[in-house]
Amino acid sequence: MAFNISEAAPDWLNKGDNAWQMISATLVGIQSVPGLVILYGSIVKKKWAVNSAFMALYAFAAVLICWVSWAYKMSFGEKLLPFWGKPGFSLGHDYLLAQAELPESTQFDSAGGVATAMAQPFYPMASLVYFQFVFAAITLILLAGSLLGRMNFKAWVVFVPLWLTFSYTIGAFSMWGGGFLFHWGVMDYAGGYVIHLSSGIAGLTAAYWVGPRTQSDRESFTPNNILLTLMGAGLLWMGWSGFNGGAPYAVNLVASMAVLNTHICAATSLVVWTCMDVIYFNKPSVTGAIQGMITGLVCITPGAGLVQGWAALIMGILSGSIPWFTMMILHKRSKLLQNVDDTLGMFHTHAIAGFLGGICTGIFAEPKLSRLFLPVPGSRGLTYGGPGGMQLVKQLVAGAFIIVLNVIVTSIICLAIRVVIPLRMSEEQLLVGDDAVHGEEAYALWGDGKKFDDLASNKYGEESI
Repeated sequence: MAFNISEAAPDWLNKGDNAWQMISATLVGIQSVPGLVILYGSIVKKKWAVNSAFMALYAFAAVLICWVSWAYKMSFGEKLLPFWGKPGFSLGHDYLLAQAELPESTQFDSAGGVATAMAQPFYPMASLVYFQFVFAAITLILLAGSLLGRMNFKAWVVFVPLWLTFSYTIGAFSMWGGGFLFHWGVMDYAGGYVIHLSSGIAGLTAAYWVGPRTQSDRESFTPNNILLTLMGAGLLWMGWSGFNGGAPYAVNLVASMAVLNTHICAATSLVVWTCMDVIYFNKPSVTGAIQGMITGLVCITPGAGLVQGWAALIMGILSGSIPWFTMMILHKRSKLLQNVDDTLGMFHTHAIAGFLGGICTGIFAEPKLSRLFLPVPGSRGLTYGGPGGMQLVKQLVAGAFIIVLNVIVTSIICLAIRVVIPLRMSEEQLLVGDDAVHGEEAYALWGDGKKFDDLASNKYGEESI
C-alpha cells in the first residue's frame, strides 16, 4: 500500500502543533462526553439521571451538525457585522485542508499599518473547526445544568441550535473571531466570558422562563451516586488541560504556562471552598469540593496564559470564596435567586466565577505574557500600570455586553419556543421522571427491570412498603 506522504504534509504544517490541537480538542470533548454526561447523570436525583445525561449527549451531537453547517463561520469567518460573521458551510475538503486562519484577526495600528498579522496556525482548518466545536458544545451542556429536572426535552431539542446560532456565535465572533471586542483588546484567553459567563447567565434566564422543578424535587435533590459524580468532575478537571492548553493554537510557552496556572487555581479554589464549608457548616462536603474545583477552573480560564503563577493562586483564593459566598449565603437571602430554580447553581459556579476571572485578568495580566498572546500591542493588567487601568474598564464593559446579550437573546428564544412547544414537562412527567419521559431508568435496583413497588406488591399482596 502506497501513501503520498509529502503531499499530505505541506511545508506550512507543523505536526507538533497539529497533534496538540487535535489532542486538546479531544480532551475538551471528553469533558463533555463522557465527563459532564456522567456528572449530570449522577449528581441529580435518581429519577432524573437518564434525562440529565441525555440532555448533555444530545447537545454535543446537535452542536456539531450546526457548527459545520453554518455556525463556525458565523463565529470565526468573514465579518457580516461588527459582532457577527457570515454563515456558511465548513464541510468541503478544499476549505478544511487549507492552512487555518482567522480572516478578521489582522490588528491595525492608529496609522493604518499592520500591528499584528492575521492569525494563521500551522495546521489545517479541519483542526481549528474541530477545536472550536468542542468549546461551543460544552457551552450548551453547561447551560443545561440550570435546567435539569424539568425542561421539556422536545423544547431542548429546538433550544440548542437556536441559542448556538443567535447567542454563542455573537459572543465568539465579538471576542475571538475578529469582532469589535477582539480589536478593542478585551482579554478572554479561553472563554471565561464566551463560554462560562454566557452559559451561567443564559442558564439562569432560561430557568426563569422554563419554571421551577416540583416542590419536592427542590426540597430534596440528593445525588444518586457521589462516586460517579467525582469521576465526572475528575474528567472535567483533567480535560481542562486541553481547554486552556489549546487556546494559543500552538505548542508554545503560553500553552505550558496556561496548563500549570489552570491546575494551581483549581486546586487552590477546591481547598478554599472546602475550608469555607468546614468553618461555616462544620462539615467538609464532596459536592462542595467539586463546586470549588469548577469555580477555580472557570475563574482562571480568561487569564490562564496571561497571568503569573502567584496571580493564579490569588485567583484560586477568590474563586473558592466569592462564589461560595454568593451560593451559600447571598442566594438564600435573595428573593430573586430563590424564585429562579437554577438546578446546579450554574449562575454562581460559571457566571460569577467567569466574570470574576475576567476582572482578575484585567488586574493581573502580565505584559510579556500578554504580548505573546494578544493581538493588541501594549496590553497589560492594572497591576502593571500604563494602559492597565483602561484594560480593567474593557473587561467590565465586555462582561456587561455578554450579560445583556444573553438575557435578551435567551428570553426571546424561550418565548418563541413556548408558542409551539411547552418549555416545561407535564405534571405527570415531573412526578415520575425518566420512565415517563424516556421509558428508561438509570438503575434496575430490585431485579431485572422490576420496580420496588411491584416486588412489594407480589410479596405482600395489595399492601406495599
